[in-house]
Amino acid sequence: MHEAAHGGQPAAPFTPLVVIPVYDHEHAIGAVVRGVLASGMPCLLVDDGSHPGCAQVLDTLAADPGGQVALLRLPVNQGKGGAMLAGFAEAARRGHSHVLQIDADGQHAPTDIPRFVALAQQHPDAVICGIPAYDDSVPKARLYGRYATHIWVWINTLSLQIRDSMCGFRLYPLAPVIRLIGEETIGRRMDFDSEILVRLFWRNVPVISLPTRVTYPSDGVSHFHVWRDNVRISRMHTRLFFGMLRRAPRLLWQRAAGTRVA
Repeated sequence: MHEAAHGGQPAAPFTPLVVIPVYDHEHAIGAVVRGVLASGMPCLLVDDGSHPGCAQVLDTLAADPGGQVALLRLPVNQGKGGAMLAGFAEAARRGHSHVLQIDADGQHAPTDIPRFVALAQQHPDAVICGIPAYDDSVPKARLYGRYATHIWVWINTLSLQIRDSMCGFRLYPLAPVIRLIGEETIGRRMDFDSEILVRLFWRNVPVISLPTRVTYPSDGVSHFHVWRDNVRISRMHTRLFFGMLRRAPRLLWQRAAGTRVA
């Protein structure tokens, strides 16, 4: 796939890869992978130190005769962020231009992948970030709890542009991500999704929101630990707040200049 470039010059090839971090979601991952393949996309499964039952399922999926499913195995659990960081590095090694992140628990709709891809082709330098349209399966406490993070993200970016920083269904341009993770430390667990998005925003990477249907995990497995992960996320917001203070003049100037994608 290619995107026409400005000035009549050919653009770099648009070669997205779906990266799925997996930790003990053996009952849901098969349907997720089938949905990804139905969209026509290749995928990389990052086994984040899963137990043997899940590891065996991933081995079977990676034996796909079409060669569209690859497996990267981490011997020790790194957390969702750690698995995604490993996936980014592997995608870059394989020569891909973009990475589409989708969760392994079945909460996201793979049928929406073509919508993310089409929007990324129109805006290849932007992050295409899902905005969850929840059904009745989502616990109300989790739903309302997200708003605290939304408010902190709006403070830490001095902008309302990132409408939802916690949705794990998103498509990244790989080059700025690789530069970012080579220069800064990103949270490796449940703080990852919000932190990487804010830090990319600080680097003037546009963020475009796309509504997408989200259900509660189809296998009933959630790795979110209420107290531990909330403490980790609170620390992340504190770090970002002080980072925002250093960047505030530039962020305000960029906002006034209207240099970002709406």
